[in-house]
Amino acid sequence: MAERVFVAVGTNLGNRLGNVVEARRRLHGVSDLQVVATSRLVQTPALLLPGDLPQPDFLNGVFELRCALEPVDVLRVLLRVERSMGRVRTSRWAPRVIDLDLVLFGERVVDLPGLQVPHPGLASRRFVLEPLATLAPLVREPVSGRTIRALLSALPD
Repeated sequence: MAERVFVAVGTNLGNRLGNVVEARRRLHGVSDLQVVATSRLVQTPALLLPGDLPQPDFLNGVFELRCALEPVDVLRVLLRVERSMGRVRTSRWAPRVIDLDLVLFGERVVDLPGLQVPHPGLASRRFVLEPLATLAPLVREPVSGRTIRALLSALPD
């Protein structure tokens, strides 16, 4: 049975809009996975740690998928797309050509080494919640039971 899955997408290197479009194209070509919607995109400043060099702003959004894969298989697909587009993992907040994070997988809660769903940072990340709310404002985050709209409204300005 196909599940409703949400993947956050972010990019701050190169042609950012082109990177989002290319990531969507590559995901759409995977068997048992269909990209059914893309949120509006938002530009946000990069998160920087003290002492970090400035970096370009991010373009962020969310893809809605329908898929018959298991969460670990979707994670493998996301990592493969990132690598194929030139993503090199260095430090946590480093600039990146593409970042694909599995944020929600139906109503499932997954806690495995290397994979937590819902994404542990979901409730505190405006750059994910804003675009996600354009696609699924009434979807409930399965741990808290709160809607995406409510999570977004709870964030400080």
